[in-house]
Amino acid sequence: MNLISDRTSLIATENAFKVGPYIAALENAGHKVIKCNLGEPDFPLPAHVREEVKAQLDRDNVHYTDPQGILPLRKAVATYIGEARGIDIKPEQVVVFPGGKPPIGLCQQTYCNPGDEIIYPSPGFPIYESFIRYVGAVPVPLHLREELGFSFRGADLERLITPKTKLIYLNFPSNPTGGVATPEQLEEIADVILKKCDPNIRIYSDEIYENILFDGVKHYSIASVPGMREKTLIATGASKSYSWTGGRIGWVAFPTVEEAQLFKNLNINYFSCIPPYNQEGARVAIESPLSKGTIAAMNTAFEERRDFVVNALNAMPGVECQLPKGAFYVFPNIAGVVKNMKIDEAFAALPENVRKTTSPSTLFQMFLLWNYQVATMDRKSFGQIGADKMHYLRLSIATGLEDLKIGMQRMADAIGDQAGFDQFIKDGAHFA
Repeated sequence: MNLISDRTSLIATENAFKVGPYIAALENAGHKVIKCNLGEPDFPLPAHVREEVKAQLDRDNVHYTDPQGILPLRKAVATYIGEARGIDIKPEQVVVFPGGKPPIGLCQQTYCNPGDEIIYPSPGFPIYESFIRYVGAVPVPLHLREELGFSFRGADLERLITPKTKLIYLNFPSNPTGGVATPEQLEEIADVILKKCDPNIRIYSDEIYENILFDGVKHYSIASVPGMREKTLIATGASKSYSWTGGRIGWVAFPTVEEAQLFKNLNINYFSCIPPYNQEGARVAIESPLSKGTIAAMNTAFEERRDFVVNALNAMPGVECQLPKGAFYVFPNIAGVVKNMKIDEAFAALPENVRKTTSPSTLFQMFLLWNYQVATMDRKSFGQIGADKMHYLRLSIATGLEDLKIGMQRMADAIGDQAGFDQFIKDGAHFA
């Protein structure tokens, strides 16, 4: 009898957290690390939200509550989602979760039987891919096209749909690329889904970055397209818009009340309920007119950082970087760096068992971290299937502009340090 179940080995992870101990080791050794790895706004929780949480604690609002989420928050979520997207959402369709991650896996568990196929964007949030084999479903990556601003057309999706397609993930604005969908694109995608998919298809529309937008761009949801509200789960939360990653408050508006009740029962089994004081804080975050100002201030800072970082990256030999329209990441193509620094050759020369744990972009990511103390994320951290020859990094711009200036200079120096990279490979200490 084995101690650990077979399925446990099938679940993957989020590499952004794996880098944390490496950063700690470097900092403990006295180095200043420029942290461009985690997707966490570097702004404080807005004061009006913080004060509400304090007030709720002072009222001893710390006990069990409705596992579906407190009604005032669900009303606020239903009103906000409905008005912003021009659709009707009832509070009974809303379920509150401890963050944006749990419903990603719970939806796969709930909607998919073994053998059902799940389409998801790649590069994309790693949790989409990590759960699929764990629940016995079949992963079908939808590779985003750089020439389309890291997006896709209806025809790209249509080629992947089969009679076994049960769940499709969409993520706009996108992590890790910052891609934003237009209404015309969403209509094209919806047309394919309505024509090609089984009536019981479900679309998981991850809209967690809905308020992080640049250049006057607006956010659009596929749920707003006629015929799609009845098939779409709208998932968002408090972590990005309100700089509250540690609050662990996320929510999903389900197509039906019956589906919401199923997920309420899952909450009962997994979490019991979400802290009521944080839920009240999230309600205030949604309803208060002060929140628009805090979001606008963040976006102004992010846009300034984006412009600087993209310009700096494009000035580096072998790097090409698009200007993202949303989220707070940039996603440079480093294929030229891989070629110029012979990183692909170094990768090919590694033992097979080592190659399975790394990639050319990972080697540069680790070289940049350990030799130049800049923390980034590699391409394979955002979907591994079919990504072997794709060479990108994700840099979070959720760090101060002065630190980003230091980071960009260090990265430029790293790209010019062939001797340093060769020694890094020779030392063989940090390949993944």
